[in-house]
Amino acid sequence: MAPLRIVPERPRFPAPQVAAAVVARAAVARQAYEASELARRIALAREVIPEEHEAGKPRFARLLGEADIFLEPLRRPRRKLVIAASDNPQTVMILPGFGTRPGRMRYLARQLEAAGHVAKRWGQGRNWGPKPDTFDQVEARMLDLHARHGRKVVLIGWSLGGIYARELAKRQPHAVAKVITMGSPFSGSPRANNVWRAYQFITGHSVDAPPIEADLAAKPPVETVALWSANDGAIAPRCAAGRPGERDRAIALRCTHMGFTYDPQVIATLLAELDSVA
Repeated sequence: MAPLRIVPERPRFPAPQVAAAVVARAAVARQAYEASELARRIALAREVIPEEHEAGKPRFARLLGEADIFLEPLRRPRRKLVIAASDNPQTVMILPGFGTRPGRMRYLARQLEAAGHVAKRWGQGRNWGPKPDTFDQVEARMLDLHARHGRKVVLIGWSLGGIYARELAKRQPHAVAKVITMGSPFSGSPRANNVWRAYQFITGHSVDAPPIEADLAAKPPVETVALWSANDGAIAPRCAAGRPGERDRAIALRCTHMGFTYDPQVIATLLAELDSVA
C-alpha cells in the first residue's frame, strides 16, 4: 500500500481580489511606461502633424531607390576615376549625415586627397544629432584645422552634416572658405522628408526644436553651394536646393541620397568647387 502524500493546500484568493491585483499591477506598469524616456521618444516618433508639413517629401519609390547603395561594392572595384591634380589645394572638413559615421565618407575623402586636397574628419564619430557640447567640439576642431594649416577651411556636409556646416560658417566665417551641402534640408519644412520620425525618436527632440539655436534657412556669410538631386529618396529636393538668398548657388545632380557619398558626378562636382575657391 502506497504511503499517503500530504500536499499542502495553496491559499486561494477570491476571483475579485485576483482581478483587482492584476489591474493594479497593470496600472502601475502603465504609469511607469508613460513616465519613461522610451514612451516620450515613441510619442515624438508618432507625432501627428498636418499633411502639408510633409508636402514634397520623396515618394516611396524614391526611397526604395536608396537600395542602390548595396550595388556600390560591386561597382567600385571596376570604377576608374580620372582625378587630376588640383592647382588650388584646399583644407577640407567633411561632416557625415545623421546616423552615419565618418567611414561612410572615406571613399569620397580619398578621391579629394588624390587631387591633392587635405581631407579631415569632423572628429565626433557617428552623427547622432546636434547637441551643444558636440557642436562646440566640432567648432573647436574646425578652428584648430584653420590654425594648423594656415588657411580657411572648406566645409563639406552631407545631409544633417550640411546643416552643421552652415551653422559653423555663421559662427566662424573668418575660418571658412566655402560651404558645400549635399542633400541637406536647410530650406522649407523640416518634416518634408522620410526620416524625421526616426530622427525624433533617436535624438529625443523635435526636428524643429533642436537643442542649439539655429536659423537653418539663413545663408552663411561665405560662399554657399547646395548640391541636390531629384532622385533623393530621403530629403525633399526643394528643401536641399533652397531658395535664392538661402544659398549662393544650387547644383542639380542625379544621385540617390546615399549616393552623395560615392557617386562619380558628386565627386567631379566637389573637385570643381574646390578648384574654384577664391
